[in-house]
Amino acid sequence: MESDAPVTVDVMQRVRPGKERDFERLLEQIIGTASTFEGYLGSSVFRPSDQDLSEYRIIFKFDRLEHLKRWENSAARQNYLIQAKELTVNDGTFSVITGLETWFTLPSKPGMKPPARYKMVVVTGVAIFAINRLLALLPPAWLAPFPPLVQLLILVFTTTALMTYVVMPRLTKLLAGWLYPNR
Repeated sequence: MESDAPVTVDVMQRVRPGKERDFERLLEQIIGTASTFEGYLGSSVFRPSDQDLSEYRIIFKFDRLEHLKRWENSAARQNYLIQAKELTVNDGTFSVITGLETWFTLPSKPGMKPPARYKMVVVTGVAIFAINRLLALLPPAWLAPFPPLVQLLILVFTTTALMTYVVMPRLTKLLAGWLYPNR
């Protein structure tokens, strides 16, 4: 079920000039409180770049939509949103991303609607095929000491790690014109 899939919330928030330290303190409190909620998997904060000294990108990950909703509807979060209004230019943008969509996030354009699903399937399929072809070129002896099930597990985790940290970020940038036409 879609609601059982891990979810990522991508928040873009512009901070009022001079309120950055207060916002950082509030952000620490928000993340600390979110981490106490069931299903919380972690957060990442991308601080403003040199080009834009006031825009923060905050990412929250939860193991399922139900747990995310509990956090979103909590009194603690509502209180933090009220406090944030005093420190920010506007309400910010919030995007909820699930499944393969998380591999198709352009760092320079966060919060953008993900590409069409068929495009995600094509790019993901080609990437996995290429990685597996490259892994097949390695000498068979490197996995020989392990039982077949452990060999498969090693290959799956190697492929997943390469997809997440190496291949998909580069492919998404390389194919941005096709994945995100007219955006």
